[in-house]
Amino acid sequence: MATANKTTANKTTANNASSAKTQTQASETASDRVRQTAERGLDVPVGAALTVADRVNEIVEPWTSRTTAERELKSFRTQVTRELNRVERRGASARRRATQRVRTTSNRFERDLKQRRRSVETAVKRNRTQLEKRVREGRTQIEDNLKKAQSTVQERVSTLV
Repeated sequence: MATANKTTANKTTANNASSAKTQTQASETASDRVRQTAERGLDVPVGAALTVADRVNEIVEPWTSRTTAERELKSFRTQVTRELNRVERRGASARRRATQRVRTTSNRFERDLKQRRRSVETAVKRNRTQLEKRVREGRTQIEDNLKKAQSTVQERVSTLV
């Protein structure tokens, strides 16, 4: 039993030590956070100022001497020329694509128009031929009927006379 009490006492002591350590860490952590926040409040503006100074220095540095300024201008001209050539190529390819599309559409339209014109001309020719044939048939029928009527009238007149 003595061993069981001793073990329990050791556990209690360990728990108390652990609890005290946790409280100390929590208070240290809170103070660390406050300290870090205060440092951050100072570090951010200082860092921003240094970054701006570096950027300004990077911008001004090439223009401090004549040779570096000429080099910088040449670099700008080269970049502008490259960009202009790229834009020109893009515009030319867009123009070619648009021209090709217009040509294709125009050719398709002309083909459709020719096809429709041919079909209309064919239909008109067919209808004209059929009409002329019917007119001829009607004319011959009328002429035959007229001849029959004339011969009938002549026969009747000759029988009367």
